[in-house]
Amino acid sequence: MIRRMKWLVVALGMLLLVGCTNESTATDALDLSKITVEELEKKAKEEGQVHSVGMPDAWANWKETWEDIEKTYGISHTDTDMSSAEELAKFAAEKTNASADIGDVGIAFGPVAEEQGLSLKYKTSYWDDIPEWAKDDDGDWLLAYTGQMCFITDKQNLPEGVEAPKTFDDILNGNFVLTIGDMETANQSQFALLNAAVTYGGDEKNLQPGLDFFKKLAEQGRLKTTDASLANLETGEVQVGMLWDFNALNYADAVDRDRFVITVPPVTVMTGYTTIINRYAANPYSAALAREFILSDEGQDNLAKGYARPIRENAKISDEAKKKLLPPSAYKDIYKVKDSKAWEESTKQLAQLWQENVMAYMK
Repeated sequence: MIRRMKWLVVALGMLLLVGCTNESTATDALDLSKITVEELEKKAKEEGQVHSVGMPDAWANWKETWEDIEKTYGISHTDTDMSSAEELAKFAAEKTNASADIGDVGIAFGPVAEEQGLSLKYKTSYWDDIPEWAKDDDGDWLLAYTGQMCFITDKQNLPEGVEAPKTFDDILNGNFVLTIGDMETANQSQFALLNAAVTYGGDEKNLQPGLDFFKKLAEQGRLKTTDASLANLETGEVQVGMLWDFNALNYADAVDRDRFVITVPPVTVMTGYTTIINRYAANPYSAALAREFILSDEGQDNLAKGYARPIRENAKISDEAKKKLLPPSAYKDIYKVKDSKAWEESTKQLAQLWQENVMAYMK
């Protein structure tokens, strides 16, 4: 299962189509800043249900988190899987007829939700444990987990004696076919491009070095824009793919861990995912309690067991979960986007740049 994340520009466009979100709602007056966890639990239990979007069982072990919430608080749960852009567009379109209470979106979409007035503020009792770069000022969004870009190589697809690539240079100078995904729809592909750009001297303001890297592969017929999905990995359609580490580890274990080599490039780009509580939520207390649980030791452990790296460094993580993660020594240099506004502007142009600089040379 691949969870697809739409481009930031797509999100903005879809939100503009459904109009602004300034109308008054019941949750406009809801202030969760002073509520105690005990009061939150009581009100959430009275609601008795929570409906999420983009938080399916197979992604980052959400399955166990929702099971724990239901077992602990008696709150039933349903999810509809969709992209980040679709989640926010759904919040904006349904407004007071909301069918979703909470969603999980890529880091770039947190500020979009806040700017569009789609998010409900809740900091959680673990607020001080979250790094400043991973949250906004007042709880509209805050990261729950992160991932880093890596290569996944199917050893069965390599010629005898050829080692799995460890760097972008290895791919460029070898004969590997790289599966990158759909650049117009996949957030994962977007950050893979940024990773290539950073490796060759670019950044979020200058993606040209990354475009040049992929252009060379396209010219040589060594670039595939299909997904390095679980199904495609299982059937041998992928020689080398670029994925978030939590997806690569998950897929490899699901197929056959011994069949795959997972390597982290010397410079790897980091991303993060944040819950967004719907401003119009029919079950706002249950949604806030879900966020509270996700940031707890139990919730962070569940994410780690889903191969995602918890945002709280001081969270108590089980030995079982630690074994699911790559060791810290695997990550030599982690790059975080330094200028989010510049990154936003770059993504608005990237679909056209990709077509002109890469797809035009595909064989």
